[in-house]
Amino acid sequence: MTLLEELKWRGLYADCTDTDALAKRLTEGPIALYCGFDPTADSLHVGNLVPLFALRRFQLAGHHPIALAGGATGMVGDPSGKSAERNLQTPEQVEHNIGSVKQQLAKFLEFDAAKTPNQNPARLVNNADWTAPMSYLDFLREVGKFFTVNWMVAKESVRARMEDRENGISYTEFSYMLLQAFDFYHLRKTLNCELQVGATDQWGNITAGTELIRKKLNATAYGLVFPLLTKSDGTKYGKTATGTVWLDPKRTSPYRFYQFFMQSEDADVVKLLKVLTFLTPDEITALETELKANPGARAAQKALARAMTLTVHGESALADAQRASEIMFGGGLEGVSEAVFADVVGEVPTKDLERAKLEGAGLSLLDVLVHSGLAPSKGQARKDVEGGGIYLNNVRAADIARAVTTTDLLFGKYVLLRKGKRTYAVLRMA
Repeated sequence: MTLLEELKWRGLYADCTDTDALAKRLTEGPIALYCGFDPTADSLHVGNLVPLFALRRFQLAGHHPIALAGGATGMVGDPSGKSAERNLQTPEQVEHNIGSVKQQLAKFLEFDAAKTPNQNPARLVNNADWTAPMSYLDFLREVGKFFTVNWMVAKESVRARMEDRENGISYTEFSYMLLQAFDFYHLRKTLNCELQVGATDQWGNITAGTELIRKKLNATAYGLVFPLLTKSDGTKYGKTATGTVWLDPKRTSPYRFYQFFMQSEDADVVKLLKVLTFLTPDEITALETELKANPGARAAQKALARAMTLTVHGESALADAQRASEIMFGGGLEGVSEAVFADVVGEVPTKDLERAKLEGAGLSLLDVLVHSGLAPSKGQARKDVEGGGIYLNNVRAADIARAVTTTDLLFGKYVLLRKGKRTYAVLRMA
């Protein structure tokens, strides 16, 4: 299976400027390719992984990936796929975001030639290096003159915004296409970069680049785009009820990241295994077969969550995330670290309780259940305990006369309560 054939099998092929020519070019030797990442935040998110992993797939196949940090384009904002204009960032914000994103890119691409069997280290470039020194007049002469407004307006990313009579599109964002075209031209000229990859919403920007290269350099360049990562219901993947799923563990904890993939729907999980993991086709096919035979085992979801957390956060974070998940499924607390338990606390309803109430004789279990919100009344709490459905620190509590004291505190400040299989609450000492 060739690289392009594998990309198609994985669902990572939506369109190409010339599929046959690119396929032929890839058989002739390594190719340099790039993908841009605008620093709109100080972290990449799950949606960025599709093009980022595409660069990695090409690198593993012996090609030369270039990751472009948009120090210039990030100052403007890409209108592609956006219904309204972004808020402009300050130079300081952009610089800070680039520094953070650079560190994340280095986790997925190999920049050390000695560690690449094919001597094909990745490169990291910043388009501010060649865009910022250029004057506005020079840009109009060197880039703007090669595009007609008619051609630019015909692009979907521009046309969709122009049809919005109320908001429209500013000249600033309208010019974004030319900035990205100039990036491709510059990289083709200076680094012999022949291919740009990205999601389908980048098609207009990418083809602007191939057009500029053709006109100014009389050279060939290719564009390859992947489908946007969406769920089976058509909604954008990488968003949750609480917001974006980030790669930065300070924004999205490894446990929450792990759980995000564990909760993948059966209808989505095989597609996600193909698009986001580096599991082989045989391994994915086996998981698909197991999913159909025994969906309750969620083997595909476990493989996806494990592979993604390991790739993004490493072995230690994966182990902690799995340990925290065990707790949420009733696992014992022996040997669990406070950091792991803190991830659990962040996922379940938590209420404060004065520590003094647990000192000495402590507080009755029934009162604790009512205070935590797991029971609406002491009468219901009694029934729940007698029915065997109440757990204290994941150990069944069957004695209605039991008291909760400071000896029950985890790490000197928490009590974990559970009703039934999955309804949790945490008391935190105030």
